[in-house]
Amino acid sequence: MSSQHTIIESQAYYADQVFKGLNLDQQRIESSEFNDCKFIRCSFSESLFSSCRFVNCTFQDCDLSLIQLTGSSFSATRFEDSKVIGVDWTQANWSAPSIGAPIGFIKSTLNHATFIGLKLREIEIIDCIAVNVDFREADLSQSDFSGTDLSKSLFSNTDLTAADLSRARNYHIAPGKNTLKQTKFSLPEAISLLYNLDIDLIEEI
Repeated sequence: MSSQHTIIESQAYYADQVFKGLNLDQQRIESSEFNDCKFIRCSFSESLFSSCRFVNCTFQDCDLSLIQLTGSSFSATRFEDSKVIGVDWTQANWSAPSIGAPIGFIKSTLNHATFIGLKLREIEIIDCIAVNVDFREADLSQSDFSGTDLSKSLFSNTDLTAADLSRARNYHIAPGKNTLKQTKFSLPEAISLLYNLDIDLIEEI
């Protein structure tokens, strides 16, 4: 990758660039494309990315809280050690084909996010804090939630076929209201699945 950039402009094309330490809070960036770019310790809090495209990009130690993604698309983009709080991912454009997962989150915080109704197969949300996130009606088959805190997150009519929730914790997933085929869970957290069934659990002394 080439040397770091200090600004990001609308209607621009960036490839193999490193953006480091930028503060672009509450900015508006329109119709720009980023290919194989890396963002390190940048702040985009409350910014608007309108009709932008991110391909094979990485955000490391960034703050993207409350960003708006109107019409923007993602392909093979990762968020690592970042704050991505309060983001409505349904605003983005998911119609473009993507090889593998379009986005992934590693050791990041994405509380109060919305993924309702999205088809995000193979999405990675690994070792994250995902409190009060809406996953209802979403296709999350073959996703990886391993090690993630899912407190107060919503799952209803969610496809979790072949998903990995090993080491995940604090989730409340009703088996009868979600698709759980070949889904991986680990004990003791998986016991919570039984609480959603119409059965009586007897604890032996």
